[in-house]
Amino acid sequence: MSNDNLVEIRNLHFAYGERQVLSGIDLVIPRGKVVAVLGASGCGKTTLLRLIGGQARPAAGSVRVAGQVVHELGNDALYRLRRRMGMMFQAGGLFSDLSVFDNVAYPLREHTDLPETMIRDLVLMKLHAVGLRGARDLMTGELSGGMARRVALARAVALDPMLIMYDEPFAGLDPISLGVIANIIRRLNDALGLTSIVVTYDIAESLKIVDEVCFIDDGKVVATGPARDMIASAHPFVHQFVHGEEDGPVRFHFPARPLPSDFALAPLA
Repeated sequence: MSNDNLVEIRNLHFAYGERQVLSGIDLVIPRGKVVAVLGASGCGKTTLLRLIGGQARPAAGSVRVAGQVVHELGNDALYRLRRRMGMMFQAGGLFSDLSVFDNVAYPLREHTDLPETMIRDLVLMKLHAVGLRGARDLMTGELSGGMARRVALARAVALDPMLIMYDEPFAGLDPISLGVIANIIRRLNDALGLTSIVVTYDIAESLKIVDEVCFIDDGKVVATGPARDMIASAHPFVHQFVHGEEDGPVRFHFPARPLPSDFALAPLA
């Protein structure tokens, strides 16, 4: 594994039962970069994050993180590796019965033996980084959608991870909150020396903040490269996806028999 790459994925295969999701993925995530993983719904983007985090095991191929083959690790070694990863879930995943402060403090209390005075200072620093130090005593039900995402982000970086993964961080946000979250992702990555993987549908916002883009289609990586190159790409899938065009290799209809044949089988009134 190259020291320049934090994550290296080789010939990765995965299926849910008989439904093949990933069919030979090859992908590297360079250290210190923000990389977007883009693709149509159901192409396996979130599954890829689960494989990197060790929540799922591949049918074939390998996933290496910081030189370790994730699916070959025992429980203790996998637990230690996961402590060095942060995850921002699509729905935020905040504990509804805990305050903002206690949500961010949770991983510090769970995974460290730090005294409460130090935990307090660290939590306030993380909340300050996302602009919510003043909201530390609020309950999650009192937060707007954008605020909840920022709290989730503060919690994801609480342990100063080497890798942070974002699963649809922009979903359901208004334009202002979306822009704020995107800028925080970029700033935190650079300020803390992180490596970030962003799974998203939001082309316009992600291309503003990421260093590289990976497009997945039909279980494979079909294109990867710097964001500026992807905007001008002539690859049919990338061009359709970036520009939101109806005509192209991405089909709107799920495979089915011809429409007349279905109607012909319907019982007569």
